[in-house]
Amino acid sequence: MSAADLPDELWARVLELGAASSALGFRDLCCLAIASRRLGRLSVHPTLWSELLSRDFPSQSTSSSSTSQPQQQLHPKSLYKTKFERHKVRMAEARRRAVFEAEARVLASRRRLAELEGSIREEGDKMKTAAQELDNLERVRRASVALNVWQPQVVRGRQKQLVQQCTVPVDSRLSDLNMELKVCKQQIATYKNSYVCDHGFNYN
Repeated sequence: MSAADLPDELWARVLELGAASSALGFRDLCCLAIASRRLGRLSVHPTLWSELLSRDFPSQSTSSSSTSQPQQQLHPKSLYKTKFERHKVRMAEARRRAVFEAEARVLASRRRLAELEGSIREEGDKMKTAAQELDNLERVRRASVALNVWQPQVVRGRQKQLVQQCTVPVDSRLSDLNMELKVCKQQIATYKNSYVCDHGFNYN
């Protein structure tokens, strides 16, 4: 006996068991519907689609008592199709919201990234300026010390000119600049650490 010789009752029971055990889904029933006329007729049985309705849309099927009379008269397959289309719309809207939220997070991250990069550049510029001034003051300090020892007149003249051009107290300014350099380095380290934490990669 071949499968084609089985009575409709057995085929219907097989389909019911498949739907009840989640072995068959709506796509499977739709594929069976175009496999043969016999399966096409059996696959639209209300019992099968009622089973799929209660399985795939349990929260909605439990509220069937509150549905309108015209909707209750719909074939379970038509009702399943309606609910499935609504579900697709809701899922598409949820995906769009997720995309919008992700884009907003990316935009916020880019803004934060730009702020951190700007802060790092600003502190870097401050550090370069302070380092340059520190180097100049170190030369002034060395020139001031060198004036206390004998030197050729030409060298002594250049050193004296260098000292006279300095209009700030060298020692106190050197201390301030060293502190400023230390603060700049700490700030840059803090910004780079935030960069790594926020974006997951190193700042070069």
